[in-house]
Amino acid sequence: MENLIRVMADHWWVPLLRGIAAILFGLMALVWPGLTVYMLLLVFGAYAIFDGVMAIVIAFRRKSSDDGWWAWALDGLLSIVIGLMALFWPEATALAFIIWMAAWGVVAGVFRIVAAIRLRHEIEGEWALGLSGLLLITWGVLMALLPAAGLLSIAWLIGTFALLIGVVMIALAFRLRRLRSA
Repeated sequence: MENLIRVMADHWWVPLLRGIAAILFGLMALVWPGLTVYMLLLVFGAYAIFDGVMAIVIAFRRKSSDDGWWAWALDGLLSIVIGLMALFWPEATALAFIIWMAAWGVVAGVFRIVAAIRLRHEIEGEWALGLSGLLLITWGVLMALLPAAGLLSIAWLIGTFALLIGVVMIALAFRLRRLRSA
């Protein structure tokens, strides 16, 4: 364990550079949120196409031994279609994602409120569950009414976390640097 700390301390500048890169990425995500979402969709599209191709390869390799091989092929085809949509129609893909998130928020919120009502005689503090349901419904409705704001919030969330991670990595780097000189 001490050897690992020594190696990390000797290379304290690596987390420093990683932290600086994370901060730069975070700032870019906050300054250009539209570009951040667009790039995420492109990366997702490439991943979905690759995943789809791999699923189709598995399907045809299993064809002789698995009666359900077609489910793998269908999964692969769907992944490829979604990936192509993300690459060639990123706006529509992003909007569909936001709508799915909004629908999930409303449905999950309703379920939480129902659960809170059912549990009101069995637990204390059921109001918190009900309130979380109300907040989820509100969030879902806002996402449906203002989908562009939903996309912006995703980019801001990514940017904020990247900044926080960068600061923590830089703090780690300087701590390791102090260990090296100690």
